[in-house]
Amino acid sequence: MSVRAVRTAVAVLVTLVVAGCGAGGDRASGGAVDGPVTGTVTVFAAASLTESFTRIGKDFEAAHPGSTVTLNFAGSSALANQINQGAPADVFASAAPTTMTTVTEAGSADGTPSIFARNQLVIAVPRGNPAGVTGLVDLSRSGVKVALCANQVPCGAAARTALDAAGVALTPVTLEQDVKGALAKVKLGEVDAALVYRTDARAASADVTGVEFPESTRAVNDYPIVALRDAPNPAGARAFVAYVRSAPAQEILAEAGFQAP
Repeated sequence: MSVRAVRTAVAVLVTLVVAGCGAGGDRASGGAVDGPVTGTVTVFAAASLTESFTRIGKDFEAAHPGSTVTLNFAGSSALANQINQGAPADVFASAAPTTMTTVTEAGSADGTPSIFARNQLVIAVPRGNPAGVTGLVDLSRSGVKVALCANQVPCGAAARTALDAAGVALTPVTLEQDVKGALAKVKLGEVDAALVYRTDARAASADVTGVEFPESTRAVNDYPIVALRDAPNPAGARAFVAYVRSAPAQEILAEAGFQAP
């Protein structure tokens, strides 16, 4: 039996167990799943989840015949604003609790968000590391071009926390709206380095190298997920949240470099 088949079988069992808890189950973190899951499940997810959630979405569809997962990836702050403005979505997965808070405080969440993963920053440099970057202090050297995420984006807030912890002041040549944008600048050779998540550097390992630095432990991001109050597919929303927290999905996240919550 293939690895994916095993994951699918486990996912089906997990769904049945959750469904067996009954409709009166805990509403926190998605709550109980009522009956079969079909139709489209629209998931708004942080850009850093692109590779992992693409795989998880396919496995979810295999576990729930008749369902289709539609994924919208972008910076968490932009997604939160879209949700609060009425964009039709079933699930929100954010790269930081602060961004999730903007959704819960607006009354857009159904239940209490739960943390399903954690992520840590690295310095992404082009293969071969031509600028010789070994730590944050190197980013402030004259002539070293750096890309950061914008401050309102979780990866940008984490970068500022890490830089402050290291006592490093720098002026980036660009501020990107999500982590994939910052990483793209490295891949295209437009900058010498960017502060991105470890998972994103790993996914782009053919083009970039991730340089670890000790201050990253001061800026670890928790990733919360929640079903949304106005979800067009409430059963699908709760099922997807439950699946992300299941063992098969957690295995995919771990393979991508995410830490357990």
